[in-house]
Amino acid sequence: MADHRKGRSRRSRALRIATCTLVALVVLGGAAAGYAYWKFNGNIKSVDIDATLGTSRPPAATDGSFNLLVLGSDSRAGSNGTLAGGDTADTARSDTAMVVHVNQDHSRAEVVSIPRDTLVSRPACTDAAGRATPAVQRAMFNSAYETGGAACAVKTTELLTGLRMNHYVEIDFSGFAHVIDSIGGATVTTTVAIHDKDSGLDLAAGTHHLNGTQALAFVRTRHGIGNGSDLGRIELQKQMLKSVMQQVGDIGLLSNPVKLWSVGDTLTRSITTDSDLASVNSLVGLAQSLKNIGPEQLSMVTLPVVTAPSDPNRVVAQQPGAGQLWAALKADQPVPPSVVAAQAGNPATTPSGQASAKPSARATASPSATPADG
Repeated sequence: MADHRKGRSRRSRALRIATCTLVALVVLGGAAAGYAYWKFNGNIKSVDIDATLGTSRPPAATDGSFNLLVLGSDSRAGSNGTLAGGDTADTARSDTAMVVHVNQDHSRAEVVSIPRDTLVSRPACTDAAGRATPAVQRAMFNSAYETGGAACAVKTTELLTGLRMNHYVEIDFSGFAHVIDSIGGATVTTTVAIHDKDSGLDLAAGTHHLNGTQALAFVRTRHGIGNGSDLGRIELQKQMLKSVMQQVGDIGLLSNPVKLWSVGDTLTRSITTDSDLASVNSLVGLAQSLKNIGPEQLSMVTLPVVTAPSDPNRVVAQQPGAGQLWAALKADQPVPPSVVAAQAGNPATTPSGQASAKPSARATASPSATPADG
C-alpha cells in the first residue's frame, strides 16, 4: 500500500512539474509575442496619405478588390549611400514603381510596372516643407516622389491610372538588401553573362543564389545586359519578385520562430506604409488576404510605352494599350492578352537581339540624363 501511495505521489509531482512547465512556456511565449508585437509596431514608418490627399481621388472599389502602390526609393541617405552604384546627391526618387491589383476573391494579382522615365501629368503637390508645387503636364513619373514624397507619388499614380491606391508600401536600397538576407537570399537564372560596373553585378551565365547586396545589384542592373534600357531592368525586377515569393514559400516561416522573428524585425524596419497599413495587425491581415497568391497566380507586365516624340530618352504611355490595361484592372479583369503579347523579353534569359523585339521595349535604350540614373 505504501509503495502504491509513493508511486501515486511521484506521478502527481511529475504531473505538477509538467503543468507548471507548460504554463511557464505559455507565459514566456506570450511575453515574447507581446514584445515582438510592440517592437515590430514601433519599427514601422508611415505616411498619412488619406489626410494629405483628401477626398479628390478615384473612388475605392466595393467588390473586395484593391490596389497597392509599391515603390522602391533610390535615396542614398544613411546606409544606402554605398549601395548599387549611381548618385542621387540629396534627392530621392521612386526608382521602381509597381501597381499591384488584387482581384475580388484574392485569388490572383496583376502587377504593372511603371517605367520611371514615363512622361506623365503630375498634379499639384505639397513638399515636405509644406510648400506647394504647381501641376506639370510633362514630368517624369519618378519626379513625383522627389517633389512631394509618397503622397505626391500616390496622387500622380491615381491620375495616370484612374485607380484608387488603397495602400502604399515603400522600401529603400538598404531595406531591400536586408530583407533578401533575412529570408536566406534569392535564386535567379541567367542565360547570358552580366557584367555591370555601375551596379557592381558580375554573374556568369547559369543559376545563382544571391545575397542581399547581389540581389539589389541584380534589380538595379541595366548597362551590363540587353540594350541597356530601363525596360530591360524592369524585367529583371519581375524575375526577382517571383524568386522572392518562391523563397518565402520554401523557408517555412511559421514553423521556424527564430526565422520568423528575424524576417519580421527586418521587414518592419525596412518599409514605410500608409497609416492604415502601419501596424502588425494590418500587415498580417494583408498577408492573409494574399496567402493564396503564389508565383503562378501572379501576372506581371510593364505599362505599354513608346519613345516620347520630344525626347528619345523618355517614354509616354502607348495607346490604346495603356488605356485598355487600366480599364481592365478597374473592371477587376485580367491584363488584356494584347498587352501581354507586346511585352519585352527578359534580357537575362532572352537571346541577344530578341529582348527588345516587342513594341513596348523600343524606348529608354539611351541613358537618361538624370541624377537618379544608375
